[in-house]
Amino acid sequence: MMRRMVSWPGGRTAKWVVLAVWTLVLIPALLLAGRLGDVEENDNAAWLPDHAESTEAVARAERLRPADTLPAIVLYDRPEGVSAADMGKARADAEAFKGVANVVGQPQGPVKARDGRAIRTVVQVRKDRTGWEGVGKVVDALTEVGETDADGLGFHVTGPAGQASDSIRAFGGGGGLTTITAAVVVVILLLTYRSPVLPLLPLLTAGGALVTSEAVIYLLARHAGLTVNKQTGFILTVLVFGAATDYGLLLISRYREELLRHEDRHEAMAEALRRSVSAIVASAGTVAVSLLLLMLATLNSTQGLGPACAVGVLVGLVAMVTLMPALLVACGRWIFWPVRPSRGAGTAAGQGLWDRVGAAVAGRPRTVWIGTALLLGVMATGMFGLRSDGLSGTDQFTGRPQSVAGEEIMSAHFPAGAGDPLLVVADAAFAEPVRSALAAVPGVAGVSAPMVGDATAMMLAELEDDPSSTAAMRTVERARAAVHPIEGARAQVGGNTAILLDTQNAAARDSAVIIPIVLVVVFLVLTLLLRAVVAPLLLMATVVLSFAAALGVSGLVFRHVFGFAGTEASFPLLTFVFLVALGIDYNIFLVTRVREVALLHGTRRGALTGLSATGGVITSAGLVLAGTFAAMASLPLVFAAELGFAVAFGVLLDTLVVRSVLVTALTLDVGRWMWWPGRLFRRQDPPPPTSSTGGPAREPLLRGT
Repeated sequence: MMRRMVSWPGGRTAKWVVLAVWTLVLIPALLLAGRLGDVEENDNAAWLPDHAESTEAVARAERLRPADTLPAIVLYDRPEGVSAADMGKARADAEAFKGVANVVGQPQGPVKARDGRAIRTVVQVRKDRTGWEGVGKVVDALTEVGETDADGLGFHVTGPAGQASDSIRAFGGGGGLTTITAAVVVVILLLTYRSPVLPLLPLLTAGGALVTSEAVIYLLARHAGLTVNKQTGFILTVLVFGAATDYGLLLISRYREELLRHEDRHEAMAEALRRSVSAIVASAGTVAVSLLLLMLATLNSTQGLGPACAVGVLVGLVAMVTLMPALLVACGRWIFWPVRPSRGAGTAAGQGLWDRVGAAVAGRPRTVWIGTALLLGVMATGMFGLRSDGLSGTDQFTGRPQSVAGEEIMSAHFPAGAGDPLLVVADAAFAEPVRSALAAVPGVAGVSAPMVGDATAMMLAELEDDPSSTAAMRTVERARAAVHPIEGARAQVGGNTAILLDTQNAAARDSAVIIPIVLVVVFLVLTLLLRAVVAPLLLMATVVLSFAAALGVSGLVFRHVFGFAGTEASFPLLTFVFLVALGIDYNIFLVTRVREVALLHGTRRGALTGLSATGGVITSAGLVLAGTFAAMASLPLVFAAELGFAVAFGVLLDTLVVRSVLVTALTLDVGRWMWWPGRLFRRQDPPPPTSSTGGPAREPLLRGT
């Protein structure tokens, strides 16, 4: 029954049923997917758990100041010095700013810099239900006012509101990301199959999977409280296109093999599904389970990313084992034009690239795997110089948007922390002791008089350093250490800098907790799949070593080639989950094929035949996945460029070196012990063939087993 269920989508009648069902699913999915932006939460504070100190401080201060506000720091500059007319314009603009929708309170300023070359006004911007997009519209309105009749006076909006506006503008390239990702997939598939038509099927199927995934995620965010943001959207796009296309490539490869054996394409598809679905389901399940473990994170943004990406992978799986087979069978053999596979054609294959790689590795497998492991270990040393303590506001972009330019102007002419102070709350009776303790903290430039209401006092502490810098976060730590010991004060330190610090601390905790759990869970999945202990241990070791090497090389490239200041705090965890889960993917595809052949002909023959049979398709799949993640570099965001590079490089390393060389060499060296303590371990391998001279002979590879 299970075999019939697996092969059902490619049946003579079933294929039309599958196509009809998918058509009915995609119609409402297209409508719902377009509304995903309505449920995004792009505010950093919304990413933190409710028990974070900065979150609690904001909640306590809501009665004393407008809730959900961000400061927009408006800067005017003139290198030769601002004039009286420039000050007059700044005052007139401050009055005009009050008429902009979602600007609250009285603008602070304008204030002229001591060197007389810049002017600063601070405007409070309310975040409405549209989040960062609404803030972006306010910043655009402020810019329109400030640039009108400027007469050469420079104008920039920076601070948290300016950075939010530039971030939403950067994420606005998501449509371009989808186009670039699709183009990458098409080019690689054209090179792989040399068919102008065939690439359209996996592309259409992956596109349908993406739309359906976004619709499901929208419903979960709307009705189940799932936290999603712009970051979720662009990662979901590349993951679904990459992973789903990988599964499609494996199915197409097996289907093509079966078309050489069967006259009836429906029978060929049924056999292809029966032989490939177990490995595809196992790999997709491993990736999905690994991603779901992100739900153990304390950061709401990471928590929501896990289920959202797991939905994308599972929907991609369903699409590729139902919609893809139906499309292939409905189109017939002509879809492979100009080289249509026909029964009996091409069964006798000569020595290919992966045959030659296998033969080279088989000569001295122990030397090969030790040398490869040492090389990866050397590459991994670069990760010790990787800084993952967050990025400042000016380091988040690959270009120089107006918030970055404004930050540079402000740091040149004003105290770096002006306009974005710490927010400190305490019980009203202890306001003065808390204020005195704050004023004595190194890095605090000044503390405002307390505002008191409902037995709660709130005060603002201006920082000496850029509020998004590491130095400012260290000041937050010192401020908390100064006010927490005051007995009975219940003092808490919040504000945007405190939010950044709490986000960094939560990300470090998430990495320490989730990474070991992912390793254990993936090991258990492999143990159940391969019915062995040694093979899963070796595969896990190779993938972790590959991850470390990719992280090490990435750290060196980020610092010395791209010139990036560091990475976001969540970067190591996300890179680990993607690389370990996707790296295990390719090992599952290879080792399940090795085991399939080993059951009949022994582990040595299985290792060489498995590499030969899967080398081409896994390499193509790796190129597709690496290409889709590399497309993230099209977004002008350092986080996207770094994650895209690290995952793309790691996937290529895993595909071209770890799977083809390291895993094959280990399998040949360890032999039947790979399957200990399973039943296959007890089966002795036949002796390797010898040549007429008494030396080892080239082993025949079993195509299509």
